[in-house]
Parts: sequence; C-alpha cells; structure tokens
Amino acid sequence: MRLHAARTPTFSHAPVGPSPLSLVTREHDPVLAPELVDLLAPEAGQTAVDCTFGAGGHARLVAERLGPGGTLIGIDRDPTAKERFNRFAAEAPCRALFVGADFVAGLRALRGEGIRPDMVYMDLGMSSMQVDAWERGFSYSYDAPLDMRMDPRQGFDAADLVNEWPESRIAQVLRRFGEERHAAGIAREIVARRPLRTTSELVAAVQAGMPASARFAGGHPAKRTFQALRIAVNGELDLLDEALPLAWDALPLGGRFAAISFHSLEDRPVKRFLAEKATGCVCPPEIPVCVCGHEPEAELLTRRAIAPGPAEAEANPRSRSAHLRAATKIAFDTGAGEEG
Repeated sequence: MRLHAARTPTFSHAPVGPSPLSLVTREHDPVLAPELVDLLAPEAGQTAVDCTFGAGGHARLVAERLGPGGTLIGIDRDPTAKERFNRFAAEAPCRALFVGADFVAGLRALRGEGIRPDMVYMDLGMSSMQVDAWERGFSYSYDAPLDMRMDPRQGFDAADLVNEWPESRIAQVLRRFGEERHAAGIAREIVARRPLRTTSELVAAVQAGMPASARFAGGHPAKRTFQALRIAVNGELDLLDEALPLAWDALPLGGRFAAISFHSLEDRPVKRFLAEKATGCVCPPEIPVCVCGHEPEAELLTRRAIAPGPAEAEANPRSRSAHLRAATKIAFDTGAGEEG
C-alpha cells in the first residue's frame, strides 16, 4: 500500500564548473564509494543516474570519471538535497541535472525524456544528513516532533501513523519493517499513550512495551521501531520494488546497475531481482534439453554482497551494515518489447 502520493518531478540544469568537489566531502562520507565506482566503471562522456543523491558523495567520484562530455543526473525527493546538488554542480567536471522526486517518479520522468543512462545506482535508506537533522524526527537520540518524512511536503507523517492507525496495523508494521519481536506489546503501549507527539514519547512507549530483559540487548531498544515507522511513512520498500525494474529497463546493453543497502529488508529484494535477471534456463530439472528458451539478462558483478572493510567500518560506524550488489545488462527481456 502506498502511503504517499507521488510528486511531479522537477528538473534543474546546472552548468559545468571546475573541480575538485571539496564542499561535498565535508558534509558526508559516502559508504563503499571506491567499490561502487570500480563496479560501475564510468568512462568519459557517459551518463550516470544517481537515484538517491543525498550529499553527492558517490556522485562526486562518478562525475570525476565522466568528465566534461559526460552527464550526471541526481534524483532525490528531499527538497534539502537541491541546495547540496547546486553546490555539487557548481564544481562538477561534467554536466549536471537534478530531478526533484522519489526515484520511481524520477526514473519514469527520465524515461519520458528518452534518456538512456550508461549506469544507474542507488544508496538506499535514509541519509546521514536526515538522521543528524534532529528536528525531522528520524533519530531516537534527539527529542523532536514525530515526523520521519523524507519529503516534508508529504502530508502523512509518523505522528499520523502512531496516533491514527489501529493497534493491529501498527504491530504489523513493526513486525514487517522492523522485524521487532515485541511488536504486539509496543503497539499496545503506543495506543494506550496516545496522543504521541515527540520522539521521546515514542521511545518511552517502546521501552514500556518491551520486557525489561530486552531493553538493554542488541543496541537501542527503539532502533527497530524507528526503522519500521520510517519505512512505512515513506513507502520505502514499495518504491524499491517499483524502482528496480525501471532502473534496469533504462539501461542499454552493457549498462551497469548497483545498489547499496543497509538492512536485509532492502538487500533481499535487490539480491532477488538481480538473481532473477541473471538466471538462464528455467525448465524443470527433469527435462534434459532446454525448451523454455529463457536467456539471462544480467551478469552479476558481485556473487556475494560487498561489505565495508574493517578500516571503513571503524572510521564510519554507520557503514557497518552496508551491502553492495551490482550487475551488467547483457540482454533485453524479449517479452518486454525491447529491441536488442
């Protein structure tokens, strides 16, 4: 179920400027950046689509490879990303275009413009800037209004969810999107304490809804609840399911796709999608000769997900759960009407 209405994408062009892009790196340490760029292998004059621009840390490294004849297109639904993109574009060594939309609407808009990028990549989940902006309510470490919207222009927020949804539905969200074992007790406590308006009130409800022994095991007791509510408020997994085929269909033969995820709920659909694209014959094993004619569309560039090394995990603790997967497009889906 989609919890927010798709916004009409807005396009912004920016002129080519000099490098280096020092302003970007002062704000954000991109996760698995060298590994991502190595897998994408950008070349001069190509076009890249960054589906989750954020602070532009990955975009900076890709842009350096694209050069003056290349184009980097950044997509982000968070309106605060536009200012960061403008700073990036002012120094970028390539042409820059910003699409103000979630990545489903953004990819559809690019398809409508006939843009066929050489590579598409995603850095999933919330950005460090969103976590650190205490007033947006993403973090259980700050007392702030219950918000959690990646696009503040969206009407529905976390306060609406916890104060209006029935207990059973809140528990379902906590189980599905937070994998929270104590979902029933937490949901019951949330409903009993309504109205909840701040993150600290939510944290108190979570702690009260958990057994005492669970409050001090496995990190902050509200971590899974905050993750679940954020995913539900922003429709993150629904958007990912829609965006994966859109990103893949946008690529030409030889085009590359990559995604960085930060928990299993993001990683599983990426892994499954790429595995299906890389699968050849799907005939039952008892049939000795292939009759289905199914050919793989992808060559996996990562047989197993790439994780940060010890040095990166120590320098940037938020990177520890990251997983990177990538593939190259080697054929079109003949059932989709594409021409190879």
